[in-house]
Amino acid sequence: MSEARQLPLELPLAERRGREDWIVSAANAEATALVERWPDWPGEVVFLLGPEGSGKSHLARLFAETSGAIVIAAADLASHDPTALAAAGAVVVEDLGPGVAEAALFHLLNAARQADARLLLTAATPPVAWGLGLADLVSRLRAATPVALAEPDDALLQALLAKLFADRQTLVDPAVLAFVARRMERSFAAAHDLVAALDREALAAKSPVTRAVAARVLAAGFGRADGDADLDESGDA
Repeated sequence: MSEARQLPLELPLAERRGREDWIVSAANAEATALVERWPDWPGEVVFLLGPEGSGKSHLARLFAETSGAIVIAAADLASHDPTALAAAGAVVVEDLGPGVAEAALFHLLNAARQADARLLLTAATPPVAWGLGLADLVSRLRAATPVALAEPDDALLQALLAKLFADRQTLVDPAVLAFVARRMERSFAAAHDLVAALDREALAAKSPVTRAVAARVLAAGFGRADGDADLDESGDA
C-alpha cells in the first residue's frame, strides 16, 4: 500500500523584485539597457512589449525605483489627471491592451510631451492588436520607442526556474533545473505554471523537487515537443 499523499496548501508568494533578482540575458538585455538609460531616452515614451510572465512588471518597478515614477494600471487610466501624472516627471502604465481608455492614454501622451516627462508603457501585445479607433493615439504610439522581451533560452529558463523556486523558499539542485529547462516549453508563462506544478507534486509526495518528480510532472503535459524525450526517472539528483 502506497504512502498517502498530503494535500498541498496554496500559500501566498513573496516574489522578489529587487535589482539583484533581475536576470539579464540575451532575451532582455536590450530592454534592460534602454530602461536603465533613463532619463537619456530617444524620446519621451518607451513601449515595453513582452509575453506573460516575461518580467515586464519587474523591470517597470526597477525603473520606478530609479526614476521615482508613478506606477498605474492601464485599467485605472481614466481615473487619473494626465497633467498631474506628467508633472511627476516619470510614469509607468502597466498592462495596456484591448479596451484601453483611448482618450485618457492620448491625453497622457500629450501631457508627457508638454512636460518633457518620461513614460514607460507595458503590454503583452502590440497596439495594432488592440483595435484602436483613435487615429491620433495610433500615431503617437507608433512614435514611441519600442523594445521587446523575447522568450527565454534554456540558460535563462534555468535561472528563472531557480528564482521562482526561491520565491517559494525552495532550493532545487541545479542539475534538476537543467534537466527541466531542456525539456519544458520555452516560455515564461510555462515556467511559472511548471514551478507551481512541481511544488505541488513535491509537497504531495512529501519529497524534494527531484529529477523523478520533475519527470512525472513533465510527462503529465508540461514537456515540449522538441525537447529531449528522455524522461527517465532514475538518477534522483
